[in-house]
Amino acid sequence: MSNIAVPTSIKSVLLRHTRGRSNPIEFAEGVTDSSESRSMMKGNEFSHMKVGTSPKYGSVSTASVPFNFIGRVQTVLFISWGFICCKVAKDSVLRMDAKLRDNFFYEAFLYYNPLFMVAMMVWLWGVNVWVFLQSRVNFAKVFDLDQNHLTPREIWKIASWMTILVLTSMTAYLYLYSHGEVSLAASQPVLLYCTLPLLLVFPFDVLYASSRFFFIRTLIRLTIPLQPITFADFFVADVLTSMAKVISDIERSTCRMYNRQVATIAWFEADDICGSHSIWIPCFLAFPYFCRFLQCLRQYYDTREMTSLSNALKYATSFPVIFLSALKYHVLPEMWHGVYRPLWLLCSVINSCFSFYWDVSRDWDLGFFSGSFKSRNPLLRTNLLYNNKWVYYWAISSNLLLRCAWTYKLSAHLRHNYLTVFTFSGLEMLRRFQWIFFRVENEYNKMLTRTSLQVPMKEMTIEAERLLSPSHHVV
Repeated sequence: MSNIAVPTSIKSVLLRHTRGRSNPIEFAEGVTDSSESRSMMKGNEFSHMKVGTSPKYGSVSTASVPFNFIGRVQTVLFISWGFICCKVAKDSVLRMDAKLRDNFFYEAFLYYNPLFMVAMMVWLWGVNVWVFLQSRVNFAKVFDLDQNHLTPREIWKIASWMTILVLTSMTAYLYLYSHGEVSLAASQPVLLYCTLPLLLVFPFDVLYASSRFFFIRTLIRLTIPLQPITFADFFVADVLTSMAKVISDIERSTCRMYNRQVATIAWFEADDICGSHSIWIPCFLAFPYFCRFLQCLRQYYDTREMTSLSNALKYATSFPVIFLSALKYHVLPEMWHGVYRPLWLLCSVINSCFSFYWDVSRDWDLGFFSGSFKSRNPLLRTNLLYNNKWVYYWAISSNLLLRCAWTYKLSAHLRHNYLTVFTFSGLEMLRRFQWIFFRVENEYNKMLTRTSLQVPMKEMTIEAERLLSPSHHVV
């Protein structure tokens, strides 16, 4: 049976090459599957969807491709520079006065931690893509990517440069301040916060221009959902909900830079315009959830499915948690402990349970809540694309625990220890990293099911035409 060419789409999700690349050679890769899956996979189109890698990569595993010499040298240089920056930063912090050391280290954390979290998410997305390429999950088909989407190595290269830029800027900030160059130290985070957005919107066809432009368009679409919602749109919006704390910290950092409070202690006053009592903090924390809420309403408008309204309700339950937490700084202590704190705890429990249920039963389509033990995959589903069943049970249990950290991440009155904030923010990144594997797998499973239902109908139509044709009847 001849392969049917799949049209190249102009769509992509964060991952596309510049136009200057040569056309890749297409390969077809066989995938070992269960007997049930093999019986479903009929027809040329379905066979193409079954391929677990995109044509760009072919049947060659990305793990088997050796690093070239230049790549090895770059890796060594990156690691060496990272160690040098860490050593200089540590010495600079120890050089500061003990009374100011904690304050200014906390300030450096607030400027650079959100950017480190962004780089961490890019690193993890590269791992997601690498695992998809090694497994039977055709993520390129799910996201409707063209053949020139970025490889995991290229994603990690972007993450490496982001990490090095942020680490270098933080080291320069600490070093200059510890040596008395306060004005130069204050300019370091400002330069970094100006450079990264400029690189993102750089208009020339370099630095993965099509990927950058598509990402910008996606951000605009998810902010103003005036068009039908695609899988890519709500996928990026879901990832941004896990980065709500990052978005809030970027707002606080930008506020201090705009008000010229960098490398000062003016902003340590809680009631300051950029202090911890600012009303903009809960607003920016809620912004990703509000975007996702609007997407669900738009999806209901297009499909009239009640599931979209239920999903919108799930995101709406995050708003009371965020704004009730912020009320602690604007009400009397007696009112907080007697009224608002118990109400905040109740809303937190409702949202965490609702979100956990939706992750497992809807986003992952696992049968954990149905209590089915009769299938060959108890509490899961019939068709599993990942070989080891234990990863599904691990994902369910760990997702429940990490969902509890969600309350800490979004609650303004719990965020005083920056090391604890860093830990919980990192845990949320890992939870989302884990969520991506099973969400994309479930979407690909649905595509396989839809195609398996279409193939028999196509065969029946061909057979019917053959039987009804005049040449078939011999008189």
